[in-house]
Amino acid sequence: MTENTVINLKNVDVFQQKHLVLSNVNLNINKGEFVFLIGQTGSGKSSLLKIIYGDLHIGNGEGQIAGFDLKKLAEKEVPYLRRKLGIVFQDFQLLTDRTIEKNLEFVLKSTGWTDQNLIQERIKDVLDKVGLRSKIKKMPHEISGGEQQRIVIARALLNNPEIILADEPTGNLDPDTSEEIVMLLKQISQSGTAVLMATHDYHIIRAMPSRIIKCEGGVVHEDATIS
Repeated sequence: MTENTVINLKNVDVFQQKHLVLSNVNLNINKGEFVFLIGQTGSGKSSLLKIIYGDLHIGNGEGQIAGFDLKKLAEKEVPYLRRKLGIVFQDFQLLTDRTIEKNLEFVLKSTGWTDQNLIQERIKDVLDKVGLRSKIKKMPHEISGGEQQRIVIARALLNNPEIILADEPTGNLDPDTSEEIVMLLKQISQSGTAVLMATHDYHIIRAMPSRIIKCEGGVVHEDATIS
């Protein structure tokens, strides 16, 4: 494991309740890598992501995520681990009763930011990164699905995460918009933030080839291919 490593799992067993979902998982992801995570429904993709963001404890094995030791991770440390991660879901989970600006401000304030000038600067900065600074005063329902997902990515970037976990981020989007979102995530990875993207969309994977991790038959294949 090097100082570039953001995810390192060694011989990890993943359980949901008492049920063994994935056994002997070995996984290494470095800063700036863009990686697809694939597998059938029920193959363990979501459980693997839950291990990474501290929602499931690891059984056997060792795990380091963004400098946190998963074996020693106490409940009270989970929020600090999650600040090193940006999480993007399929359903946007934006607060519908407030503007884009207020959505982003809410996240910063809830993670300890207090200086209003710094908050404003950070919001503009992440909106620039996703190309939507002009939408800062809009309500979520006033922008398209693709734009909403860009805002979710901006939200994930607020605390300068070491890795973005994107769980089916294009699941509710049309093919062209999906490609735009993946291109944006790839650009983000090129600036040093690793991206792990779970997807069912093989069209996207073929259009934008990258490293593939596959959950299948209770194991994780680190360098998989699709036919």
